[in-house]
Amino acid sequence: MRRQKREVKVGNVVLGGNHPVAVQTMLNVPARDVEGNVRQAVQVAEAGCQILRFSVPTLEDVRLIPAIKQAVDIPLVADIHFDYRIALECVAAGIDKVRINPGNIGDDSRVRQVVQACRAKNIPIRIGVNAGSLEKEVLAKYGAPVPEALVESAMYHVRLLEKHDFNDIVISIKSSNVPTMMQAYRLLSDQCDYPLHVGVTEAGTYRMGLIKSGMGIGGLLLEGIGDTLRVSLTDEPVKEVQAGFDILRAAGHAVGGPEIISCPTCGRTNIAVAAIADEVEKRLQGYKKPVKVAVMGCIVNGPGEAREADIGIAGGKDEALLFIRGEKVRMLRGDIVGQLVDEVYKL
Repeated sequence: MRRQKREVKVGNVVLGGNHPVAVQTMLNVPARDVEGNVRQAVQVAEAGCQILRFSVPTLEDVRLIPAIKQAVDIPLVADIHFDYRIALECVAAGIDKVRINPGNIGDDSRVRQVVQACRAKNIPIRIGVNAGSLEKEVLAKYGAPVPEALVESAMYHVRLLEKHDFNDIVISIKSSNVPTMMQAYRLLSDQCDYPLHVGVTEAGTYRMGLIKSGMGIGGLLLEGIGDTLRVSLTDEPVKEVQAGFDILRAAGHAVGGPEIISCPTCGRTNIAVAAIADEVEKRLQGYKKPVKVAVMGCIVNGPGEAREADIGIAGGKDEALLFIRGEKVRMLRGDIVGQLVDEVYKL
């Protein structure tokens, strides 16, 4: 059961309530390379990214905002640390959300200026707490970045905004330790009704990053926690977007596009399952309808094991059985992949 949170609008995307969980990523091109950032922004937008964040480390880098806005039509988030002036300039430049921790930008007058600027343009603020950057006092109190420490830090920053009657807030509370991250989000979800941005920070390279993110993000989604997500990988942002949708789909959320399911193969396998599944996936890139396509290795167990698929094949000797919604249709011979893809488009 989805935990209901207040609605917060980020550009043309609404977080919280019953709105779909939004997938986001972050550009990893140096901020000084405007053309490189624009090029990467276009790539992730084409991959389906729904919210896009990028670092704005200096006042000069605010120029990224109009450049990227001209290239893509998705909400943009400025990632800012310490300098409230950059936040003000980003708001003036048309950013859709600001990621900044109010406790790190100086005295209350600076917090008030950022709040007033954001309120004037209905721009939300994301508070982002990481296990590796807790306040010294909080870390001293708990002795380690335990879930309770993460929650206390997040709520400290939240109160700095609430003090100025600002409630257009999204919160992330990340750790590279999956159990810590999950428990922190559970505790935080119980304490506030702000939309939660879920993720495992510093998850690692592609292989381990996928595993940790699948466990942490997917586990929380199954508990009804999470309104937007980012899969943090030491890899290309496009892969983060793809992984985000895959995790959503695996957790039972409605996601457009094909889902390929395939068997692990065994001694009964009569077709090149891995190669066929890869080719089907490639040929269905750009297909927008939600459809589950099965590629199974043998006729003995294939149709039964993939009975929940919308369409699929089960391999025979130099042929494959086509089945649609559990019903056997006919045998395919020759260009099996091409015929299967054609049938998908007929659904």
